[in-house]
Amino acid sequence: MSAHGDDARRPDVAEWPGEPDEARRSLLDLAVAAAGIGSFDWDLVTGTLSWDARLIELFGYDAATFDRSIDAFNARLHPDDVDRVGELLGRAIETVGEYSAEYRVVLPGGGQRWVAARGRALADESGAAVRLLGAAWDISVRREAQDRLAQLVESMAVGFIAMDTDWVMTHVNAEGERVTGMPRTQLLGRTLWEVFPATVGTEFEASYRRAADTGRPVVFEAFYPEPLDVWVEVRAVPGDDGVALYFLDITARRRAQELSDRAAERERMLSRITEELSATLDADEAARRLTRLVVPGVADWCIVTLIHDEEASGDRRALRNVTSWHHDPQWRGAVDAYARTRLAALRDDSLVVRAMRTGQLQLLARDATDQVRGMLHPGPVQDLVLELAPESIAVLPLPGRNGPVGMLTLCTGRARGGFVPADLVTARHVAARAGVVLDNARLYRQQRDLAEGFQRSLLTPPPEPDHVQIVVRYVPAGEAAEVGGDWYDAFLQPSGATVLVIGDVVGHDVQAAAAMGQVRTIVRALAARDHGGPAAVLGEVEQVMQTLQSEILATAVVARLEQTDDERAAGLTRLRWSNAGHPPPMVVTPDGHVRVLDGGRPDLLLGVRPDAPRREAEVTLPWDSVVLLYTDGLVESRHEDIDHGLHRLQVLLGELAGRELDELCDEVLARMLPTNPGDDVALVALQLHPQDRPRPPQAGPNRVPPNVPAD
Repeated sequence: MSAHGDDARRPDVAEWPGEPDEARRSLLDLAVAAAGIGSFDWDLVTGTLSWDARLIELFGYDAATFDRSIDAFNARLHPDDVDRVGELLGRAIETVGEYSAEYRVVLPGGGQRWVAARGRALADESGAAVRLLGAAWDISVRREAQDRLAQLVESMAVGFIAMDTDWVMTHVNAEGERVTGMPRTQLLGRTLWEVFPATVGTEFEASYRRAADTGRPVVFEAFYPEPLDVWVEVRAVPGDDGVALYFLDITARRRAQELSDRAAERERMLSRITEELSATLDADEAARRLTRLVVPGVADWCIVTLIHDEEASGDRRALRNVTSWHHDPQWRGAVDAYARTRLAALRDDSLVVRAMRTGQLQLLARDATDQVRGMLHPGPVQDLVLELAPESIAVLPLPGRNGPVGMLTLCTGRARGGFVPADLVTARHVAARAGVVLDNARLYRQQRDLAEGFQRSLLTPPPEPDHVQIVVRYVPAGEAAEVGGDWYDAFLQPSGATVLVIGDVVGHDVQAAAAMGQVRTIVRALAARDHGGPAAVLGEVEQVMQTLQSEILATAVVARLEQTDDERAAGLTRLRWSNAGHPPPMVVTPDGHVRVLDGGRPDLLLGVRPDAPRREAEVTLPWDSVVLLYTDGLVESRHEDIDHGLHRLQVLLGELAGRELDELCDEVLARMLPTNPGDDVALVALQLHPQDRPRPPQAGPNRVPPNVPAD
């Protein structure tokens, strides 16, 4: 026995103060304090809520301000969390079960902290809950990190869906909502297979399950059909809690690639069309080659119809079917019979007639058989249509330099279905390319281009003076014999004044075009001297024509822009003009009002009487006004007198007021002229842009002769 007897203690044995239970409680208190955990005891009988010092501190109270009531607890809860936490507490008390919640505490200074709480209800002998014990601790750091991560996921330009191990969706970000087209409230809590049934049995399901089974990410691209109708690039990332999907909408990229592929195929087809059709100067042979190139690439069968060179392109009698082709040999006989007999059976509302007269694509997108039969006179040709049973028909004009040179009829059957937009884009390109080639094949039989080229060579581009935009147009007659003497002109005088001229030599032949060149040159040379006003110029023109013993008769308008310093300061410009038997100019003011500048009755034509008096008129115009000069082919035709045409033009200009000048001129020509005008038309228009600001981009650069002031 040692000197110390039984009281001796081994040095390696820990000594605990007091009783063992007290030691354990002390150790627990130390651990709780180190973890920053506070405790609570809610006596449900008396309503007393006891908190330790740590919990009082977490809620921003002190011993004096905490009144030990549940109201004090609720007073510090964030308003958005009060109802939810109350429900959780009520459920734990009702079931004598456990309580777990995370909520925000609003501190007296306005700050917030996140708190996690866990507790358990205790029952008395009757089984009713009488106390609720628990602990709470600060989780602000963790929640802030979670919030930052959630914000990052939410703001990603990549869709995100998280699923648990049962494939139930637990999180969806904003981009995920956009791509799927559904709010997250319809996604969360439901399985992937339930919400997206089209994934079952496809690459989507196989890839997701492979990621879950192997524990390795899987990346793939796939198309999800209606109602999403979207291409996605998906990265399926497995984890302990399930699978997360990161997906990117690549529909635009895939469709762009498809368009690029189709464009490349179209270019290959167009190159073959150009190459093979250009190898022959025989139009019929070129048409035959065309049918073999577009079938079956664009259509199941087709017919090419050409227009006789010597006939007017607007007359259906000028049409002749040249060749046809079907991708199936057994149907080629029926297509050939239909092609040979259909022209005689066409009604005026048929696709071919409409395409010929309008120069535009005519389309029956679906159920074409019954519709096209109604466009044919009764007879065997209707039976042929029923036999061929086209589902979709497109008739495209084959555009030449002077109008359609023929028609390309493309048809699909029921098995192929109707034309898709890409088919029509390709068809338009084919028709445009083929039209050029076919037109070149017949040019050697035509002489019209020679006279037209001579006439156009005299119509020079207009100048571009500062703050004045000038636009010119010339449209030749639609009939080969109707080469006219219309002309326009625009130039600057040495003083900087802008001069506009419009004129028309009497006659419609090559001689008229040559005479136009003479008169235009005389007017241009005299007006460019800057010695007199418009009336003086026309008087001098008469004298020169008399000296040259010219027998030319012509109408003309000479107009000049003038401006004083006071007028410029007031935002005004004067237009002075003289009219020799020509249709009156028109002005569109900024408020949309259209004024006819008749200036009284026009003077005599040029070439009638050398000493005929020439008068002038003038009008003061505000900035942004538009002046339009034109030849009679715009307002007069075999089917419309000039008075009616002038009124129609005036109304149209009112409708087009405010349009950009180029667009206005194009719309005037498009709406006023028939498809094949019987007379040529010249047009010159100007717009007075404000001089207190830079020249607008649509007016082009400021280009004037070197001897003319820039402003």
